[in-house]
Amino acid sequence: MSFGRTARAALMLAAVFACLQNVQAQPLPDLKGRTIVAVTENAYVPLNFKDPKTGQGVGWEYDVFNEIARRLHAKVDWKLSSWDTMIEAVRAGQFDVGMNGITIKPERKKQIAFSDAYMVSEQYMMARAREGQFADAQSFKAKARLLVGAQSGTTNFYTAVHELLDGNETNPRIRLYETFGLSMQALKVGDVDTVLTDGVSAQGYARAYPDIYKVVGKPMGREEFGFIFKNGSDLVKPVNAALAQMRTDGSLKKFDQKWFVEYKLNP
Repeated sequence: MSFGRTARAALMLAAVFACLQNVQAQPLPDLKGRTIVAVTENAYVPLNFKDPKTGQGVGWEYDVFNEIARRLHAKVDWKLSSWDTMIEAVRAGQFDVGMNGITIKPERKKQIAFSDAYMVSEQYMMARAREGQFADAQSFKAKARLLVGAQSGTTNFYTAVHELLDGNETNPRIRLYETFGLSMQALKVGDVDTVLTDGVSAQGYARAYPDIYKVVGKPMGREEFGFIFKNGSDLVKPVNAALAQMRTDGSLKKFDQKWFVEYKLNP
């Protein structure tokens, strides 16, 4: 009986391995040197941000999409946009693809097309490193003087409204900022007491600035990030194919290691 189970397990592993090999072996679409106009915000460490040393846009999303384009024999023309106009600009065809840690949501799918998820993350509370005013969402909510900073229209904002506070989007305990980076600066100087962000960004800030920021409490939600396109875009399938290949051959994990473990951003 034990031998039979072992044999079946071995066959299943062999089948999975053969499937993975097949994904890697399948040729990707050839975009024949096409230029893809890509947009981001440069305000979401470590996914996309301006390198303080060079002034150039860098980060996980830059590296991954540049590699996708290389595999598809395409070029990338990088552009910048504020978050509040990005989705509409992509929907209208101003850019071919957008990325900014954008959560895949049913209501957004009515406006734009998404790639397959390239990352799964959860929402965490950030606090000043040397303070202990709260330990979790419940203790934060109980202290009416504590404020949360957020960027309107983001997952961080809605999680703060519905899971950290009382569900009222006009709650005076929420301070709104034009960019995520500005909300983190407000936390640093004491204008607000917490900022919610996904685990990816939380890890990036905590590693980059361990004397300024820390992560507090447990995750408050789960979200998947995807690249966005105009509805009907012929880039969705090629990008998904390249993502699948990179997931299978370990490339995505290598970029995770580079940006979430090894990279140190000097303040």
